[in-house]
Amino acid sequence: MSTTICQVMGFLVSSLGVAGCIVSTAMDMWSTQDLYDNPVTAVFQYQGLWRSCMRQSSGFTECRPYFTILGLPAMFQAVRALMIVGIVLGILGLLVCIFALKCIHIGSMENTAKANMTLTSGIMFIVAGLCAITGVSVFANMLVTNFWMSTANMYQGMQNVQNRYTFGSALFVGWVAGGLALVGGIMMCLACRGLVPEESRYKAVSYNASGRNISYRTGPYKVGSGYEAETKSRKGAGYEEAPRSEDGRRSYPSKYDYV
Repeated sequence: MSTTICQVMGFLVSSLGVAGCIVSTAMDMWSTQDLYDNPVTAVFQYQGLWRSCMRQSSGFTECRPYFTILGLPAMFQAVRALMIVGIVLGILGLLVCIFALKCIHIGSMENTAKANMTLTSGIMFIVAGLCAITGVSVFANMLVTNFWMSTANMYQGMQNVQNRYTFGSALFVGWVAGGLALVGGIMMCLACRGLVPEESRYKAVSYNASGRNISYRTGPYKVGSGYEAETKSRKGAGYEEAPRSEDGRRSYPSKYDYV
């Protein structure tokens, strides 16, 4: 049950993240005109990834798309590419995740196949979230750099050089969406562990091979290990010690005594 809940929650969170990435990419307010020094203005300008807009005080808004690609900065095009890659990976991850849900039974699909699909979708969500966060962060860095350059020009007396732009609402939507996609991907990877069937464990049986000189005897006699000193005397069943002579030496019977 916990695996199913984690998988479904990861799917829902990732879906919100991918939807947020699509919304933030389509929004026009990636950068808005800074009105700190001029709060009352007849024209308010803001820009997005695909077009720039101008809103007048009367409420009329006019937007103009970017008709050229070569005239845009390289970092601007990189942000576009990152957001598009994140959206494509997120959509593919959602399609894979739908078939990998444990609560959905499709034919005779085993848990191993669903575990692999869950892991694949989780990796896709993680990469999509990282692409969205990276793209938004790169655009925010561009805004910060241009903002301080415009501020320096204003202090030098060149007030009409260019307008200053600050963070738009699309940046915050992109950051949140990328974080949701990243968290959803991590949850899917964690749910993959619960779908993998537990491997059967076999207890290993060890066999101790006996040595060449190991003898097994019953009774009060000890078992020789084969590593005892040669000088140690061994006594066993059917073994009789030879009698000793007067000088202390042992006398062993000769072959003629058995005749």
